[in-house]
Amino acid sequence: MKLPIVNTQNSKVGEQALPAQFNEEYRPDLILRAVLALQSRARQAYGSDPKAGMRHSVDVSKRRRDYKTSYGFGISRVARKVMSRRGTRMNWVGAQTPQTRGGRRTHPPKVEKIWEQKINLKENRKALRSALAATVDKAIVQQRGHKIPAHYPFLIDNTFESLTKTTAVEQVLCSLGFELELARSAIKKVRAGKGKYRGRKYERRKGLLIVVSGEVPVIAAARNVPGIDIVPVKSLNAELLAPGALPGRATLWTEKAIQLLEKEKLFN
Repeated sequence: MKLPIVNTQNSKVGEQALPAQFNEEYRPDLILRAVLALQSRARQAYGSDPKAGMRHSVDVSKRRRDYKTSYGFGISRVARKVMSRRGTRMNWVGAQTPQTRGGRRTHPPKVEKIWEQKINLKENRKALRSALAATVDKAIVQQRGHKIPAHYPFLIDNTFESLTKTTAVEQVLCSLGFELELARSAIKKVRAGKGKYRGRKYERRKGLLIVVSGEVPVIAAARNVPGIDIVPVKSLNAELLAPGALPGRATLWTEKAIQLLEKEKLFN
């Protein structure tokens, strides 16, 4: 499959054959596994204090003739703490056991639990190649909701990587036909639910993904464009190519990034 190469003025300057990584079969099930495995590594462990509900001075005896036992009083034999006593008669309340007030939980969440999901190396690479192939399938990209130009997919020449201004990046993307996509990803709305109280008040749609050859000036220039992610080709992962495990993200590749992908046989 060959894609046209355009310059920053949207004029065709050549063609580039896509490497073999883009010939992978479309496998949304593998992409889902790869994305969930990646997200699981960022999950923070949590759990209750091991001593929670266990800080009571309680006494429980399972012997009939022991002092301070609850046998023979018509009450349940749970751990109890003595509030006061007169002789052998106790004023006590149940404590520490799960069914009592202020007691421990039966099966609390534990900090030592491992949340990370494992995925095979070859399986992950196959998922990445499948996500790569989905980015150049116009039907899949449109189904995901992206507003792409009529001549999508295409590559952009290497002069794009030398841009140093955010306004210049926006002008180039608009000249390439992504003005509707930029408007779509610029919409910011207040999140529904409790997440707005936890540092996630706003949510924004995922927009264009720009893949460059390495640490180039345009990375800093395009970072502030709303909804856009820009990343070196060696740092690609399943979540960037398929946010929310939905394949077919609109992706703009530079000519040099495609050449590097083929030369170093990445994700093979």
